[in-house]
Amino acid sequence: MTADRQPLIECEHCASIYRRHQLEPGETANCARCGAILWRYSGLTLSNWLALAIAALIIFGVANAYPVAAMSVQGMTQQASLLDAISITWRQGHWVVAVMTGMAGFALPLLQLTVLLWVLGPLSQGREPAGFRVAMRLLGFLRPWCMIPVFLLGVLVAVVKLAGMAAVSPGIGLGAFGILTILLTMLGRLSPHVVWRYAESVGVVPVHVPQAAPDQILTGCHVCGQVQALAREADEEAEHHCVRCDALVHYRKPDHLARTWALLLAAVVFYIPANVLPVMKVSSVLGDSAHTILGGVVELWEMGSWDIALIVFIASVAVPLTKLLALILLLLTEQWRSTTNLRPRTRLYQMVEFIGQWSMLDVFVVILLAALADFQGLMEISAGAGAAAFGVVVILTMLSAMSFDLRRSWDLEGQSEIESAPVEGRRQPAPGAGQEMG
Repeated sequence: MTADRQPLIECEHCASIYRRHQLEPGETANCARCGAILWRYSGLTLSNWLALAIAALIIFGVANAYPVAAMSVQGMTQQASLLDAISITWRQGHWVVAVMTGMAGFALPLLQLTVLLWVLGPLSQGREPAGFRVAMRLLGFLRPWCMIPVFLLGVLVAVVKLAGMAAVSPGIGLGAFGILTILLTMLGRLSPHVVWRYAESVGVVPVHVPQAAPDQILTGCHVCGQVQALAREADEEAEHHCVRCDALVHYRKPDHLARTWALLLAAVVFYIPANVLPVMKVSSVLGDSAHTILGGVVELWEMGSWDIALIVFIASVAVPLTKLLALILLLLTEQWRSTTNLRPRTRLYQMVEFIGQWSMLDVFVVILLAALADFQGLMEISAGAGAAAFGVVVILTMLSAMSFDLRRSWDLEGQSEIESAPVEGRRQPAPGAGQEMG
C-alpha cells in the first residue's frame, strides 16, 4: 500500500494525525507530540479473540452460579455469590447501591461479552455483523463501566474483614472471578477502534483516506476512529456525521468546560456525605455500630491487616481525592490557557481515566459483607447512606473525566497537521495476548 493510501489515525489526547502502518512483533506506536500510545502490534487473529470471548462468557456463568465465599458462625453457614449480595442489598431497602453494583458487576459485563461475541463471530468468518455500527457504539459506552476486577478485590477485602469475626472460606466463584478478571483484561484491548481495524483488515468495512483541502481540518470519529475532513471555518460545535459509521462527530467536545465543572462540583458535594455518613451498619447481639470509610481503614489496621488497610485507603480515600484535585488542576490550567507541561498533564489525565472505577471498591465490600453476615437475630450487616453517596461520587467523577477534552489544551499550541513521519517506536517484550492490532 502506498504511503498516501495508508489509513490515518488521530491521537485521542492531542489530535495529531498519523498514517497507520504495520508494526513488527513487540513494537508500539507512540504519538510524537504527547507520547500517548496510538496502537500496538498484536499477533492474535479474530478467531483467537472469539475463543477468548467464549471462554470469558463460560467463566462468567460459573463465577455467578457459585458462591465467592462462605461464613460460619455458631454452627450456621452463610454462602454468598455476587447475585446474592445484590439481592440482599435490595431486600434491605438500599436500592441505589443494589442497582449500581448490579449494573457494574453483572449486567454491563454480561452485555459487553454479548456484544463482543455478536461482532467477533461474523468477523472471524469474513462477514460484517448485523448492526455492527450500533454494536460498536454500545461497546464504547460499556467498557468504562464494567468493574469485575474491582469486585474481585472487594471479595478479598471482605474476607479479610470477616476473618477476625468468624470462619470464612473462599468459594468456587472466587477462583472463577479471578480467571474472569484476567480474560476481561485481555479483552479490554478490543476497543471499538481496534475492532474497526480488524473489520478493515478482513475487508468488510471501507477505509477512507481523506485529503484535507486548505480550508479543511482533519478529525477522528470517536466511535470508529475514521479520520475525516471538516470545514475549517465551520463552528467547531456544529454537528457532522461520520462518513463510515454515521455517528455524530464534533471537531471538539462542545461546552466541555461547563459540563466537566458541573459534574465535578456535583461530585464534590456528594463527597462530603460519602465520608461523613456511615457506609456500613452492623447489628448483632452485642449492639449496633456504624462505620465510615476511614473507620473501616482504621479497623483493618488494628486487626493487623495493614496491607489490606492500605489498599482500601488508596482505593477509597486517596483515589477519589486524587481524581477531584487532578480534574480541578486540568480545568484551571486550560481556563488559564496554559501551554506549559502539556505532556505531564496528558499523563495526569490518563491516570485519572485509569483509576476511575477503582473507587467503587468499598461499595462492593459492603454488599458482600451484607450477604455473608446475614444471620437473622445474630448478626446483620447492611449498607449505609454513605455507600450510596460514595457510589454517586465514583459515577460523577468518571463522567466528569469523560466530558473533559484534553485536545483543547494542545490546540493552544497551534492547529494539528498531518504528520507523515514515522511515529516513535519503542521495543517491548514479546507481545502478549491482549495487545492491539497495528
